[in-house]
Amino acid sequence: MKHAAAAAHQERAASGAGRLPVAEISERVAHNIETIAHLHTEAEGKVGRNQRTIERLTESIGQPWSLNAILGVVALWVALNTLGPSVGLLRVDPPPFPWLQGGISLCALLVTTMVLTTQNRYAKRAAQRGNFELQVNLIAEQKIAKLISLVEELRRDLPSVRDRVDPVAEAMEEAVDPHAVLSVLEETTELGGHTLTLHEEDDTSQ
Repeated sequence: MKHAAAAAHQERAASGAGRLPVAEISERVAHNIETIAHLHTEAEGKVGRNQRTIERLTESIGQPWSLNAILGVVALWVALNTLGPSVGLLRVDPPPFPWLQGGISLCALLVTTMVLTTQNRYAKRAAQRGNFELQVNLIAEQKIAKLISLVEELRRDLPSVRDRVDPVAEAMEEAVDPHAVLSVLEETTELGGHTLTLHEEDDTSQ
């Protein structure tokens, strides 16, 4: 029984040896969250007043109540200019309601411009975030390749470990060339587009 308890204790100690304490994990997570929040706050602080006003208006227009308000205004306008003279009201915009059509077109143009302005800034932020993630991934890939190289060198130097050729490890020792990967992706994309064009031509000929 004592030997079994000791073995169980050793297994628990071994399984928990590679784990970080909960407090340390929480501190690291909290630090990462604070860093991301700081970067977000710093980026938002650089936004101008006009841009912020446009984004607030765009966010307000994107709410469900705005659709109900637009439908209500249009229905009221049509009712007043259609049934208004029967109750003694002045008809401002007779059918087919040219003033209403002009107002809707102007509002559509303004809303489209505001949405494009908002999406433009969000697209720039997404591009910056993508570049940052790409840099981090490239650095992490280089570090992993270096670690694999060091482990392979240590394995060759240790007399107690059998030396053998591992083609996968040898291939992973070299860092990935971003230009080569980009060239392959571009060639694959062009090949896929060319194949799609051939299929479309075949369908057209049939």
